[in-house]
Amino acid sequence: MTLKPLAFTLLAAAVLTACGTTSLKKDNKANTDPIVFTEPDLTPPFYALNPFNYDQPPVFELELQKAAVQPVAKMEVTDPSNPQNKMILDTNKLIIPTVNNKNRAMKYAVLAGNNEIDITSIDDFLQMVEGKARHYPPQFTDRQERKGFENRLKEVSSQLDTLAAKDNASFDVLIRAFKASVMGRNLDLGPAYTTKSLTYAQRILKINKDDGEANLWFGFSLSEGGGQRESVVYLERAMKAGVQEAYLSTANNYIGMEQKKNAIQTLKNYKVKYPQESEVADRLITEIEKKQRYNVWQVLKTPAK
Repeated sequence: MTLKPLAFTLLAAAVLTACGTTSLKKDNKANTDPIVFTEPDLTPPFYALNPFNYDQPPVFELELQKAAVQPVAKMEVTDPSNPQNKMILDTNKLIIPTVNNKNRAMKYAVLAGNNEIDITSIDDFLQMVEGKARHYPPQFTDRQERKGFENRLKEVSSQLDTLAAKDNASFDVLIRAFKASVMGRNLDLGPAYTTKSLTYAQRILKINKDDGEANLWFGFSLSEGGGQRESVVYLERAMKAGVQEAYLSTANNYIGMEQKKNAIQTLKNYKVKYPQESEVADRLITEIEKKQRYNVWQVLKTPAK
């Protein structure tokens, strides 16, 4: 299923491209057809959009599919742009609790209730940023696109920070605030993002030390920030939880620690568990043995010969 990103329009303002122009008719009368603008296509993601399973669609799109098949409780509400009018809400959104919940608790409804937030547009945007900036260094080929992502990420991170500032902030809010802060660090938006990411990781793992996603993100963010030895335990937990990308992050971490044998063994284990990734694993093993490159993501960025 192809889904147009909801956050597309937030980036388009910076990079709108005119695809139509005003022309004159043969009788010299001005053409009254409107000028047509199209949003520029986003460049393809570099990092897999579903780190849990590379063969699956992004988690956000899977959630949208679930929302679409759930019964819809239509609701008539006041139009926020015109209080004198009413509008009908008839599409399920992704709703999470903001407080007092230590587990993931996504639900599907047309409107968020008390102590809830419609997280649909935020999740859509975070997914797009992940494709470019989940790991360091971020992978952008278009400077305007990167600037648009950076500006929007600052807004989203600030919004999540406000929700996460509460002592009883929900797990769902904390994990998103954590991911946004990691990617803000990767995009060099300032040292505050590094501090926030560490704080959020500690709060999240205090709630659930075995959460696969939290351990993956904390593990590779520590590793890519220079804390390779400290990251081992978290990456091991992520692999144990069945997170596919944890194997690549672990191999990358061992490369950083100059533990070549451990890196190669991790990739061999990766081949066994994910045989469809054998070509990638063999390529990485070859590069490690040659000592030509020091970073898994750098190897994957270079086209295979």
